[in-house]
Amino acid sequence: MQDFSSLIIEPSLIALISWWFGTGIILLLVRLPKEWFSLARGFWSLMSIPALFFCFQSMQENSNSNAYLGFISTIVLWGWHELAFLTGWISGSRKIPLESNLNFWRRFKQSVEVIWHHELALFVNLLILIGMQIGHPNHTAVCTFGLLWLMRLSSKLNLFFGVPQVGEQYLPSQLAYMGSYFRKREVSGFFYFSMSLSVIVWLALVWQAHAGQVTITCHWVLLASLLGLAIIEHILMMVPLSLERVWGWALKNGHNQTNSSTNVRHVFNEPIITTIPTPSLVSSTVIDSK
Repeated sequence: MQDFSSLIIEPSLIALISWWFGTGIILLLVRLPKEWFSLARGFWSLMSIPALFFCFQSMQENSNSNAYLGFISTIVLWGWHELAFLTGWISGSRKIPLESNLNFWRRFKQSVEVIWHHELALFVNLLILIGMQIGHPNHTAVCTFGLLWLMRLSSKLNLFFGVPQVGEQYLPSQLAYMGSYFRKREVSGFFYFSMSLSVIVWLALVWQAHAGQVTITCHWVLLASLLGLAIIEHILMMVPLSLERVWGWALKNGHNQTNSSTNVRHVFNEPIITTIPTPSLVSSTVIDSK
């Protein structure tokens, strides 16, 4: 029987380190001079090919090693999408600021246009993993990618409906126009809905394990830890926190960061930052402007 360390602490730490280090690397790369972007994307693309292969290998049987392999390989794949987005390579068909004085549906339409290429790429990647998963027992890779995708979607919708902290000071210069699509306001009803749903799911997972209704495995702890980190990132939409305290080593390079001064206009009587100087690997909250 596994001891407590290998059963709970070890996979939790793996999830935490993957989140912290992966996000930091993306923050570092998107702040390089723009002439380095092609090299960074090319290198990460080369890493993604074996990562996809290792995702498939991890699906072959249930084991702790395969759970780690699938989880870390999926983080590498997700990082490719983050880098492609934040360097402005794959975003959307619209690359200009939001128009002013729009009704709800026009604002929603323009907001979708600014990111839909990236969202399509994520969805296609998810479908590929689902196709690879068929007939194989270990679901760590596909569940990890699916969880990241769902929590990312939640964070983007929260940025659309409005949150107090949109992370304007961390947006790379090539995506400055996206700041106009974030609604900076008091917490919306959607935030309470999405947070409540996420917390209920996380508590249900913990309760099932506590009650012995599920077997605690490395796969289970990795996913529960990742969901917990995504919930924390959502909370950061309410609470101001300087990312320098968490990723100071990645934010020292400011070659490609927008000016810290901001230009505020109003949409629906709410302040919207339009010249907004990031990512979060887990849910793209802005810590992820995505």
